[in-house]
Amino acid sequence: MSQENLLSSLKHLVSTGASIAQTRLELISTDVQIARTKFLSLFLMVIFTLFFLFFGLVMLALLIVIYSWESDRMMALGLLTSSFLGVGFILALVVLHSLKTMPKLFEATIAELAKDRQELTKR
Repeated sequence: MSQENLLSSLKHLVSTGASIAQTRLELISTDVQIARTKFLSLFLMVIFTLFFLFFGLVMLALLIVIYSWESDRMMALGLLTSSFLGVGFILALVVLHSLKTMPKLFEATIAELAKDRQELTKR
């Protein structure tokens, strides 16, 4: 009788462990899908934004240089170049700050696994 109880308890333990593992794998899968979707949409938006901003800036620079062609074209080119480099440097700092403060990947999964470990050590 005790062997049957032990076997039943062992089966129940294995079943519970498999259930926990399946739940955590599904959570990891969901995290990966969410991260992939966010990354792709953000990547496409960044590409299109950069394309149109660069094209607009080139056209603006041409407009300013052509407008000041007779008087101070070198000063206009120098001011535009320094402005573009300054804005590019500031944006590079913003991007680096964003990357440093980005949340960890699989944060929810790690938290759930920590909860599982605490529950298992209590028993």
